[in-house]
Amino acid sequence: MRIAIIGDAMLDTYLLGDVERISPEAPVPVVRVRERRHALGGAANVAQNVAALGARPELVAVLGADTAGVQLRSMLSELGTDVRGLVTVERPTTTKTRIVARGQQVVRVDEEVDSECDEPDVARLHEAVDRAVAEADALVLEDYNKGVLGLGVITRAIAAARSKGIPIVVDPKYRNFFAYGGATIFKPNRRELEAALGAEVDLDHPDTLPAVLERLGAEHLLLTLSEKGMVLIDATGELTRIPTTAREVFDVVGAGDTVTAYLAGMLAAGATAAEAAVIANYAAGVEVGKAGAATVSPAEIIEAYEEQNT
Repeated sequence: MRIAIIGDAMLDTYLLGDVERISPEAPVPVVRVRERRHALGGAANVAQNVAALGARPELVAVLGADTAGVQLRSMLSELGTDVRGLVTVERPTTTKTRIVARGQQVVRVDEEVDSECDEPDVARLHEAVDRAVAEADALVLEDYNKGVLGLGVITRAIAAARSKGIPIVVDPKYRNFFAYGGATIFKPNRRELEAALGAEVDLDHPDTLPAVLERLGAEHLLLTLSEKGMVLIDATGELTRIPTTAREVFDVVGAGDTVTAYLAGMLAAGATAAEAAVIANYAAGVEVGKAGAATVSPAEIIEAYEEQNT
């Protein structure tokens, strides 16, 4: 299956080293770097997870004309990702550099411009969206509020996907939270949902989530609850609680991207929303047992399922 992913791609850089002294210039540690690593983040990590499950990703995103952009494009190409939709723009590639000493993160440095893209760049994104959705079996909208998913791109992508009759999975952030009407599965975490609503969500009150789903205009709301698993609700008001399957939690970084990728892959292959959510939940349980933003294979999910159900 082909999965179109539209959203904010990032490059995660890790500088790993040791601290042996404090700087004479200021009361800060001096980190002697021993190793530099790069990893895919944001929508690029969703593409990486789509490739790991055996589907073919196409990523529509923006990159800067810089070293980080070259690195990101190269890493995606090596995974088999279709990179025709990567639009080069006059802003830096979103890069998050983490300086780590003796296993502890000392500081993170973000290089980014998070305003919405300029009109000429949006026009190029529209062209890439049209082509990617036309060839796709499912659509992912992966929003990190870095400028790709403005209202024009969102509405154009959803209209194209609905016209073609393919499923749409949305991983939202606060800026355009209520702009994704028509999505098949809308997947916020609890903190994102509460921030958008401006109030706490009472999961024990039966009328809370159906009212939210109606306001969102999506077919299903999948609320991720960290160690409490997930809650899936559909337009009829039926609520399904999906308990966590994590055997151990080592690192939660990237778990949401793994869930998004598996939701899209399973829906593209014909699964129901409930089936896709259960499988994605197992994928998350495997991912959090790994360091950093990791991928999960179908074989690992089957193994996790068999361990839990035998």
